[in-house]
Amino acid sequence: MTLVRTIPDMRFQGLFDNFFAPDFQLLNRGGLATGGSSLPKVNIKESKDDYQVELAVPGMAKEDFSIKLDDNLLSISSTKTGETTKEDHAYTRKEFSYQAFERRFTLPEDVDTEKISASYVNGVLQIHIPKREEAKPQPPKHITVA
Repeated sequence: MTLVRTIPDMRFQGLFDNFFAPDFQLLNRGGLATGGSSLPKVNIKESKDDYQVELAVPGMAKEDFSIKLDDNLLSISSTKTGETTKEDHAYTRKEFSYQAFERRFTLPEDVDTEKISASYVNGVLQIHIPKREEAKPQPPKHITVA
């Protein structure tokens, strides 16, 4: 018996790799799973008068957001779908896109839930959450002895 070592034809190997590699690389890195469902980064700031919540969500419109308050649970969500068609020579490529996220925050007891407001400017969703007047720090009060 004679052992024969075969050397694969690298021309076909390269063709296979070039054809399938981009999708497999995305799959291995989680790109397909997170392409439209990653959570936006959030900043939360507190001052003596309010809380500011900022979410980085570029490419959206204010109509894409849903903000709900249930008891002290603030839910911020968005769903955006799209479709792109690219025609080049004799090839046509059509891709669907789907972006969705939901973030939830438990609000502290000192929040005035009736005055919460939101705005969307330059790719940042800003939510203003004022504190109740009685919860704000009061200036020191001098008490005289009778």
